[in-house]
Amino acid sequence: MEYTVKIEDVTFGYGDRLILQNVSMKFGAGKVVAIMGGSGMGKTTLLKLIGGLLTPQGGRVEVTGETLDPSNQKRLYRIRRRMGMLFQFGALFTDLSVFDNVAFPMREQTDLDEETIRDLVLMKLNAVGLRGAAHLMPSEISGGMARRVLLCCALMDDPRVIVADEPTGNLDPARSLEI
Repeated sequence: MEYTVKIEDVTFGYGDRLILQNVSMKFGAGKVVAIMGGSGMGKTTLLKLIGGLLTPQGGRVEVTGETLDPSNQKRLYRIRRRMGMLFQFGALFTDLSVFDNVAFPMREQTDLDEETIRDLVLMKLNAVGLRGAAHLMPSEISGGMARRVLLCCALMDDPRVIVADEPTGNLDPARSLEI
């Protein structure tokens, strides 16, 4: 079986406070995996390690066959291009419309023409139930709508790995099931 994410004997703590100790997990390609546990148990920390935002104090994290090494920024950036990340406290650019927030990663990271970007953005917005919201500003949308816009941003490059911390936070139960 091909594994998209491998975590091997990872240990991590904040100062003297140990959060994860000798954690090992493998996530298969094409699988949806939920990491569950109580508040403060290290779920967000684990996701930040997978995203290369934190460096393990021991062990290693591998994504799409490559070991994450935050000291090698060029390689880390290349690996992150294969990932979509949605964290609990993500924020939109307040001075950009919903459309421009979703288009931003494509404009920055690809050479796609504006017509293709427009089609992709509208398709992603429609997929998360935000048809007709492209022209709105972040101040004009609800918290649940903002969460879905951030989900679109994470999905724009059709990533091989999606790291989502409470992906349905701020959503009503019906919309959570739909997402």
